Amino acid sequence: MCEFSISRKAPPLKRILFVCVENSCRSQMAEGFAKAIGTDAVEVYSAGSRPSGVVNPRAIQFMREKGIDLSTHASEGLDRVANLAFDHVITMGCGDACPHVPAKARHDWALRDPKHLPDDEFRAVRDEIERRVRELLSAP
Repeated sequence: MCEFSISRKAPPLKRILFVCVENSCRSQMAEGFAKAIGTDAVEVYSAGSRPSGVVNPRAIQFMREKGIDLSTHASEGLDRVANLAFDHVITMGCGDACPHVPAKARHDWALRDPKHLPDDEFRAVRDEIERRVRELLSAP
């Protein structure tokens, strides 16, 4: 009896970039959700057009409520991802402050910056990001 196995290539990972101005709230939360929900099916990045250098402590706190730890994330600029090709680039309410990053698909999620919002409104933005990330990852 002859045994052999057919080697199947794993499908390529979707490469996704989330961009907001400071890379401290919205894009960080989207990255956290995409990594948690997409697990091994996605390669996820976030960046800012003018990074603040820190992840907003409230983003860390409110994402912890969802079981996602952003405490080890860093706020970084677009130069970090300049040489990568993306399947999806999602800008998050930064308008002209978000430069064009090439991608197969571009989306603008016009989301309010939750930085100065009351806690319940901050959570509402977080939950909307989660909903949109789930929708993005479930699309073919």
